[in-house]
Amino acid sequence: MALIYKITPESLWASALAQGVFTGAPVDLADGFIHFSTAGQVQETADKHFTGQTDLLLAAFDAEALGAALRWEPSRGGQLFPHLYAPLPTSAAAWVKPIPLGADGKHDFSELLS
Repeated sequence: MALIYKITPESLWASALAQGVFTGAPVDLADGFIHFSTAGQVQETADKHFTGQTDLLLAAFDAEALGAALRWEPSRGGQLFPHLYAPLPTSAAAWVKPIPLGADGKHDFSELLS
């Protein structure tokens, strides 16, 4: 199982759980797809878009289980990022865990991705 990851505020995920589907954060809605990162991209994504934010969650999903609506497209520096062109059932999450903020103010993924 190849996992991909979505960083999301707790409040947004709680709303999605109540509806059973995650339709995206404001940036996802604006871009027309749900942004994901691989394990190797998640720290850079957090640093670029979520610096200093607390109450964030990391949700893991099996890339293959998302089917044809998941596309790998070039983004930062030409890297291929997973983008989902469909609503995301919250039940598809393999797991969802809080992202700790380290003393240096950076999000610490060391125990989440090990």
